[in-house]
Amino acid sequence: MREIVFDTETTGLDPVQGHRLVEIGCVELLNRFPTGRTFHKYINPDRDMPVEAFNVHGLSLEFLRQHPLFHDIADEFLDFVGDAPLVAHNGYFDLAFINSELDLAKRPVFARDRIIDTLMLARRKHPGVSNRLDDLCLRYKIDNSKRTKHGALLDAELLAEVYIELTDARQTSLSLVAIGAAAALNGGRGAGQGARRRPVPLPPRLTDEERAAHAAFVATLGDSPVWRSYGV
Repeated sequence: MREIVFDTETTGLDPVQGHRLVEIGCVELLNRFPTGRTFHKYINPDRDMPVEAFNVHGLSLEFLRQHPLFHDIADEFLDFVGDAPLVAHNGYFDLAFINSELDLAKRPVFARDRIIDTLMLARRKHPGVSNRLDDLCLRYKIDNSKRTKHGALLDAELLAEVYIELTDARQTSLSLVAIGAAAALNGGRGAGQGARRRPVPLPPRLTDEERAAHAAFVATLGDSPVWRSYGV
């Protein structure tokens, strides 16, 4: 199963008030594990940068003016995402900005049911405590020491690790590895299983007529038909 973990940085809190995307970071997961494929773009918002937003992510307008507008990278972004589910922390916030930009770029927007919100997952698994990304990294012993400011790709990479822990994918994988190793040591059989034989062999299902018909057919195939390799 392919999933895309993503994060965004913006000029503010509400696209309806004219705020825009300034950064997108995506991490591809396959069966709940990172493949190494990522998508990362800084985006020129084509507007001013409020100081409150700059203090969060440190992306200045001078820096962002050197980067493309969203509509210039929209198709590349959509190609990377494909039809995969979208995993994000407080995901409907990010979805609102993504869809606003897609709409302005005259591209199809994402349905809300594509979002897997890790904040909601965390609140169900850890009720009554803070479930910010930093808190989850601390809880799951994920190194977030590089997160001195918010950054879309770094946050998506951290969130991918958190998501794996939230869904118990790492423990499932370890169990499968352990079972596979035990089976390999046991001659390919399941863990704890020895060689087993039927006390009484199963009776053959072929009738004498079917055996004779098959032998007659093989005789028509020449001197070295492949069937003879199987003792037929």
